[in-house]
Amino acid sequence: MKATATGLQAVGWALLAAVAGAAEAPAGDAARDGQWVQLFNGHDLTGWTPKIKSYDLGDNFGNTFRVEDGVLKVGYDKYDKFENRFGHLFYKDKFSHYILRVEYRFVGEQVAGGPGWAFRNSGVMIHGQTAQSMRKDQDFPVSIEVQLLGGSGQGKRTTANVCSPGTNFVMDGKLVTRHCNDSTSKTYHGDQWVTVEIEVHGNGKIRHIIEGQTVFEYEQPQLDENDSDARALIVAGNKMLSEGTISLQSESHPVEFRKVEILVLKP
Repeated sequence: MKATATGLQAVGWALLAAVAGAAEAPAGDAARDGQWVQLFNGHDLTGWTPKIKSYDLGDNFGNTFRVEDGVLKVGYDKYDKFENRFGHLFYKDKFSHYILRVEYRFVGEQVAGGPGWAFRNSGVMIHGQTAQSMRKDQDFPVSIEVQLLGGSGQGKRTTANVCSPGTNFVMDGKLVTRHCNDSTSKTYHGDQWVTVEIEVHGNGKIRHIIEGQTVFEYEQPQLDENDSDARALIVAGNKMLSEGTISLQSESHPVEFRKVEILVLKP
């Protein structure tokens, strides 16, 4: 059927609207047209290795990290007390430019002996050191932590914050050396699932995105030369972090992950 001038104009306006809409879409939306890769297969811990403080690499003390009913769980039912046994579950590969999407929720009660600040507290570590390079008694890998927090049922408690074990970063043109920094997210109380997207561009911009909104943005992640573990990782004076491991945290409060997926981006 032959298109009329009016019809062609309508098509043209529709195409322009589509282009404009794509340009204005939140950063995480671009990934939805790409090829996502599941880092967690929903069945077991294939591709992942635990490192728990004071234990050898691969020793999953107390079955801390396990998969049940298609969910990756961090649990403490076999602990008498936490005793500062901070743990991290490392994925086997390093990444540089990507969008990582994680769905998580906090459940149950904190294990006895867990520090007060770790109540409904976990994290996703990015640009991290390798598990093999950690000291046996090291609390946390040198990394950038996307801190995941749950609300207590009252008051404000943001999530997708930034903590920086052995690292610093630049925000608004200034070097940030403060260990933990709050995002602008709302508070998520109870056992609800929360989806966080982490958009990483090597040593460039890093964005934390929740519900399509950027709640934290920074750049130039780098090793802190004042931290002994970080100082050991500096090669030829280069402090800048452009890639690293991804790991999920165990900090004494049960947490579940039902999705961990990645979209690798072109540099």
